[in-house]
Amino acid sequence: MIAINVSEISLKIKSDLILNNISIGFEKGKIHGLIGRNGSGKTMLMKCICGFVRPTSGEITVYEKIIGKDCDFPESVGIIIETPGFIPYYSGYKNLKLLADLNKKISGEDIKKIMLQVGLEHNLKRHVRKYSLGMKQRLGLAQAIMENPDVLILDEPMNGLDKDGVSDMREYLKFYREQGKTILIASHSAEDITILCDTVCEMDKGILSRVG
Repeated sequence: MIAINVSEISLKIKSDLILNNISIGFEKGKIHGLIGRNGSGKTMLMKCICGFVRPTSGEITVYEKIIGKDCDFPESVGIIIETPGFIPYYSGYKNLKLLADLNKKISGEDIKKIMLQVGLEHNLKRHVRKYSLGMKQRLGLAQAIMENPDVLILDEPMNGLDKDGVSDMREYLKFYREQGKTILIASHSAEDITILCDTVCEMDKGILSRVG
């Protein structure tokens, strides 16, 4: 089953062609890698899939719902794009609780379990502004997975992580794949892509090609 289908997507901003007639299907229950240089269009493609940016032409469906027509944003998607944004003077737990209260799908106890799962102490009173970059990445992952989404869209999730943190993140992603999640990950690391991904696509100047 195709979880995410991108059909003839192009994106033009002023005179710049950011995405050039991209068509690709991402199969359910696999980890799909995106590689490419900075400015190649990887992040913008992810933003289009998430409904944050509307393409100039073409169509994107997530589990057969057309983004921008059937729904503004895809349902059941966990997202890390660029640096996760949190309220800096709240603790990690308080940030997640504030977000969870919007949908009321999970309890405070659920949040504590997720934080422990990604290697964070839920009772740590330290404000997020005092977190290391690696801790912020772990908190971003906790936010992305806490409501048990079907799809994960992760842009450079290893940023700021030390060797142990990278190893942990890889194991988390393998575990989520085993749970049937569909994962789209952009990474500069050839090692991450080789170890994790079932399929690999390369972006170059807004053009997408499958390479493995």
